[in-house]
Amino acid sequence: MKLTISNLSKTYSNGLKALDNINLEIGSGMFGLLGPNGAGKSSLMRTIATLQEPDSGTVTLGDIDVIKQKGEVRKVLGYLPQDFGFYPKVSAIDMLNHFAILKGISNSKERKQVCETLLNQTNLYEARKRNIGDYSGGMRQRFGIAQALLGNPKLVIVDEPTAGLDPMERNRFHNLLSEIGENIIVILSTHIVDDVRNLCSNMVIMNQGKILLSGKPAQTIEDTKGKIWMKLIDKEQLTEHKANFKVISTKVVDGKIQIHVFNSVQVDASFAPVSADLEDVYFATITN
Repeated sequence: MKLTISNLSKTYSNGLKALDNINLEIGSGMFGLLGPNGAGKSSLMRTIATLQEPDSGTVTLGDIDVIKQKGEVRKVLGYLPQDFGFYPKVSAIDMLNHFAILKGISNSKERKQVCETLLNQTNLYEARKRNIGDYSGGMRQRFGIAQALLGNPKLVIVDEPTAGLDPMERNRFHNLLSEIGENIIVILSTHIVDDVRNLCSNMVIMNQGKILLSGKPAQTIEDTKGKIWMKLIDKEQLTEHKANFKVISTKVVDGKIQIHVFNSVQVDASFAPVSADLEDVYFATITN
């Protein structure tokens, strides 16, 4: 099954063009949608998840018209939004059972088995009787994935799932996403470069409602090889360097400012070559 997006556009009533002629084809596996906050990622995810209408364009999932057949999409869709609501004083097993009923799993024996299997898969079974309000942030996100997997979805959308998680929980979540992304379409929308680098076989970089770059993370890094240059400068020199070069990132190192510059050849002898990574690709792409 493939998700095909053609000429998709959306402008909000305040004049913000959230989606500007988006074209994508996404097959099974983990697909990364990378971009800064406000890039249009959530607008795209909400459109695919049937939560808002585009102004123009089409979206198809296999032979399902996502815009016109919302009910059919929801039968095969799992969705973990950026802000996942829950009842804090309800246990995980009771909450998941409730979601399973809403998903149409009417047989109580089947529903019990499904819920217990998903809580095992997300490593929450031992904590299944605890109230969700007592869960850590990472546990809540794993519960969110458990509810998204109800009904054996063909498409799972996760929107900024690791924001705010500590390194250990992020690693657990990465392992879980990698496992579920083997046989279905999983779209990971994030502004965290490491999430895409670690998980996704294909990706796009999006900003201001447009797709700026698409491809395999490893290939985009290879294409940037030999074009990233580093220099340590004083803070007072930063404005001058930004005016003269395409400075894509800065960070403080031992009281100095380390800049990365994108250029097809070495600017001068004061710049040292850098082995490009996906973060360099990302910043080079979104920096005007």
